[in-house]
Amino acid sequence: MVLKYNFKGLIAPVFTPYNASSEDLNLEYIPKYAEYLKTKNVFGVLVNGTTGEHVLMNTSERKTITQTWAKAAKQFNLNLMVQVGGASLPDVLDMAKHAESLNVSSILCLPDLFFKPRTVQELIHYLKLVSNAAPNTPLFYYHIPAFSGVNLSMSEFLKAGGNEIKTLSGIKYTCNDLDEGARCLKVDDDYTIFLGADTIYLGAVAQGFDSAIMTTLNFWPEDFQSISSLIKEGRIEEAKSIQSRINKKIENILAGGNWVVKMKNYMLHTLGFPVGPSRIVWQD
Repeated sequence: MVLKYNFKGLIAPVFTPYNASSEDLNLEYIPKYAEYLKTKNVFGVLVNGTTGEHVLMNTSERKTITQTWAKAAKQFNLNLMVQVGGASLPDVLDMAKHAESLNVSSILCLPDLFFKPRTVQELIHYLKLVSNAAPNTPLFYYHIPAFSGVNLSMSEFLKAGGNEIKTLSGIKYTCNDLDEGARCLKVDDDYTIFLGADTIYLGAVAQGFDSAIMTTLNFWPEDFQSISSLIKEGRIEEAKSIQSRINKKIENILAGGNWVVKMKNYMLHTLGFPVGPSRIVWQD
C-alpha cells in the first residue's frame, strides 16, 4: 500500500433518496441528511452501496449522487467513501475516475458480479484495474459473499493484494465469520477493516474491530458508540444488553423481508426522513 488512509470509526451507508411520486433522485435532501448524521457523531458516509441501491441506478445517477454528496461532505467535513462496483467494467473504471476527480476520501469496489473471481489472484487482477483508474485514492474491497457469491479468503487477499494493488487500504467485511475477520486484522496495521454486519458488532469489537459501515448507523449510532465504550471499560454485560436490543429491533423491522426495502421503509415511515421508496421492483 502506498496511500495512507487515516479514518477510523463509524461510516453510515446512506440510502439514496428518491421523490415519492416519481422515484427521481431527491438531491435537495442530501445536505440535510449529511447534517443529521454529523449531529449524531457519525463522521463518514458511504454512497452507492447496497443500502444505497447501486444496482438500481444508472451510471449517470450514481455520478450525480456522488457529486451531490461530495459537496455535502465538504460542507460538513465528512469522510466520503464511494462504491463504484456492480456495473460493467468500463462503467466501474469510469466511476472510479469520476470519484477521484471529486477528491473523495476513498473508493469501495465489489468484485465482478458475473465473471466472478475464482481465486485471490483473479480478484487482485480486477482490483488492479480499478486502482489504476484512480491511482491517487485509497481503495477498499467490498467483501459481501452472501450477495456477491464470491467467498475468497480475505486474509490471504490482504496479504497478497498489498504487494500488487498500490492503493489497497483495506476491506469492508460484511460477513459473520469473525475468525476470518480476526485474521484480517492481524495482516497489517496499515489496513482498515470495516465491519459490515450490524448484528455481530459487539463480538467484532471484542475481537479488535475499531471501524464499521452498517445500515443501522443511520438510525442508532449512539447504541454502537455505547457498545464500543462499554467494552473498553470492561462492562461486557451492559454492552451485550445493547447488542441484544439492536438485534431485536432489526428482527422486528425485517419480519422476513428484504433488508434494503425494510430498512428504507423504517427510515421513511417510522423515523420520518424523506428518503422515498425503494426501487426494488417487488416490495415486501
